[in-house]
Amino acid sequence: MSAPSPTVSDADVSTTNTGTGGYATVDTPNGPFTVVADDSERVLASGWTDDPAYLSALIHRSLRPESLQRSETLGKLTDAVSAYYAGEVEAPSRVEVVQLSGGTFLNKAWDALRLVEPGRPVTYTEFAERAGEPAAVRAAATACARNAAALFVPCHRVKRSDGSLGGFRYGLETKKWLLDFEAPAGD
Repeated sequence: MSAPSPTVSDADVSTTNTGTGGYATVDTPNGPFTVVADDSERVLASGWTDDPAYLSALIHRSLRPESLQRSETLGKLTDAVSAYYAGEVEAPSRVEVVQLSGGTFLNKAWDALRLVEPGRPVTYTEFAERAGEPAAVRAAATACARNAAALFVPCHRVKRSDGSLGGFRYGLETKKWLLDFEAPAGD
C-alpha cells in the first residue's frame, strides 16, 4: 500500500475562506456520493448525499467556500471515488484532504484513520492508540463523528470492541456494505 496523503492540519493551512469551491456527485451502489473541494483540488468534505449544502456545513468555517460551483467531475478526486467502487479500495487515500478541528487530537486522529488499511478494520480502542492517545477512546469516537471527508478519511473502518459496527453518519447499511466490499476474498 502506498502511503496516504496526510490530512492537512490546522498549522498547515491559511484560515481564510477559499472563495469558490467546487463539487461533483458520483453515482455509487450506496447512492449519490458528493465531493466538495477547494480550488487546489483538495477534499474539504464528502459523503453519500447529493446535497452539497449539507456537506458544506461540515467544513470548518475558516475553510468553508463562500460559494460552490457544480462540476461534472473533480478530476482526480471523483476519479478516486470511481476507482474505489471499481475495486481499487486504496484510491481515496492518495488524494489530499483538508480538515480543521481547532485541536491537535482530531488532526492526529484523522491522519491515523488514513492509515487504517482496507479490509483490516480497527476498534475504537486501537484507533485511539494509533492516534497516540490510548486512553482517548471517546475522543476517537468523536473524531469519527466529526470527520467531514468520509471515504477519503475512512472512519467506516472503525468498529466497537465487541465487533459491532458502532455509528456512521451515512447509516449502518452503508458502513456494513463498505466493510464487506473491502474484506479480503475468503473472509
